[in-house]
Order: sequence, then structure tokens, then C-alpha cells
Amino acid sequence: MKIRSIEFHDFQKCMSLLDMLDDTQFVLKYNRELEIKFEEMIEWFIKTKLGIFTRSIPPYTTDNQKLSLLQLYLMVKSNGGYKNVTDNNLWAVVAKDMGYDYTDGEFMRIMYAMYLDVLVYYYKFKIVQEKAMKKEADEDIAGPSVRDQERRRSVSDVQEDDAKQYFALFAGSDWHGMKKLHKRRRFDFGQAARALDEANKSVLKNSSKLN
Repeated sequence: MKIRSIEFHDFQKCMSLLDMLDDTQFVLKYNRELEIKFEEMIEWFIKTKLGIFTRSIPPYTTDNQKLSLLQLYLMVKSNGGYKNVTDNNLWAVVAKDMGYDYTDGEFMRIMYAMYLDVLVYYYKFKIVQEKAMKKEADEDIAGPSVRDQERRRSVSDVQEDDAKQYFALFAGSDWHGMKKLHKRRRFDFGQAARALDEANKSVLKNSSKLN
């Protein structure tokens, strides 16, 4: 089966799996296989890209229930992404729809931030980057233009605008501490990991749910 054959050696494989999740019927039919592969992807990304080895995968709730990262990803996505869920106070709804109590909403936000947020941001970052590179290649074939510098600046703006829609700062509802990332052509995983650690410390310190 195509799902089982995926092995994560580069982020392109992550993109392939995430692309599959756009098909609702496919997800319903192969949910179990996708959940296993999704956890493998998260583990590879957190360890290989972010260099974090202290995070248990899958995560468990305080009463020792396994939390489905795939279900959390799909639920947040169906509600418009992290920013929309946070801005509209929908984390309690996400928790309830996943079979938990309304009071578990903050816990779900923390889990999303700790396990999924950088992955989703980087996924969107790569999509925009690939589109931008294709656009530049197409325009280069057509010949040089005096508008090249302005065009490249607009590509950077597109990347920033896209990032705002999908990137969450782990300790709050904005993403101020990571603003420098999407102004670069190359994604700084070192900076992402450092921000992740600092934000997680802040989240854990201020969250009674994980005490």
C-alpha cells in the first residue's frame, strides 16, 4: 500500500503524506494506517529537523489516554487552523469534538503547539516557497526584467503573509517571537527549536493542566 511504503528521509515525504490528508474519504478509509504513519512523521520531524529527543510520541493525557495527533491535526485544520481556533476561542470545541471535556481545550492547544505547529508552518512555508521558485523560473525564461527586484520582494511578502495564517507562538495567540523565520529563503531549524523550547517552558510553567 502506498501509505505503508512511505519512509521519512526528507521533508518531501512529509509533504506527500500531508497532501493525502486533504482527501476526506481517503482519510476515513485508511485512518488506522494514516495514524501510524502520521506518528512516524512527527517523530522524524521533531528528532531530525528540530533535534528534540525528550518528547514522547504519541503523547498521553494526564489520565494516561493516548492522544491522536492525526485527529488533532485534522480537527484544527477543519476549524481553520491554529490562528483561527485561537482567535475564536475554539479550543474547547476542538477538545469536545475529539471526545474530551470542554475544560481540556487548553491542553489541546498545548499539544498542538508542542507537536504540530512547526511542522504545519514549515509545510506551508515549503508550498509557498516552491510556488515562488516556479514563478521566478518561469519569469526568468521569459527574460530579465527591471521589475525583478520588486518581484522578489513581493515573493517574500507572500511568504510572510502565508506564515501568519499557519504559525503559532507556543505561549500565546500570536507568533511574534518567530517573525524572522519567514523573511528568509532558508528555514532556520535551529532558531525554531530554540523558540520551541523557550515557548514550551513558558506554556508548561503557566498551565495548571500539566501540573
